Amino acid sequence: MEFINLSILLTGILVFCARIIDVSIGTLRTISIIRGKTKVAFILGFFEISMWLLVLSTVLDKVIHYPIIALFYAFGFSTGNVVGILIERRLALGQIVMRIITSQHGDLIASEIRQEGFPVTTVNGEGAKGDVLILFIACERKNLKRIIPIIEKHSPYAFYVIEHAGSISKMYNPTSVPRTGWRAVLKKK
Repeated sequence: MEFINLSILLTGILVFCARIIDVSIGTLRTISIIRGKTKVAFILGFFEISMWLLVLSTVLDKVIHYPIIALFYAFGFSTGNVVGILIERRLALGQIVMRIITSQHGDLIASEIRQEGFPVTTVNGEGAKGDVLILFIACERKNLKRIIPIIEKHSPYAFYVIEHAGSISKMYNPTSVPRTGWRAVLKKK
């Protein structure tokens, strides 16, 4: 085993960074497969395996003489999983179905969510401690940041469940979304 030199250290750092990229792509590809996005999964798969082959060929050539390269490879893999999940959370892709069960202010919550432009279906129900209102909302996952604060404002102890929607027959987009950013500038005349 030879001593580590600057060239091996730089190779290790490159392997680490490349593994972060290829595993992050792999995480996004897996999520795309689960959500039935075949075209996206195909493209991501191509880039993932191309990057993986490049990294693997570099590692296999050097790992026998420099075992530290294997550590860079392993840490890159682990870090790539975390980075891929964080990217997917930030993108918030897909559609969800949200069920809210509350014994207080259910009508007010439904009304305010509708004012935000989201369709809400309500059903009366009975919980362990009496009458409840069940609200159903189908929306893009990225819109949760607009809906959850409304729930927490009016009924902080409301119970809600968020599920991934495999397919939805018709998606209603919010109707009263104020334009922001460059869209607001283009809209003004």
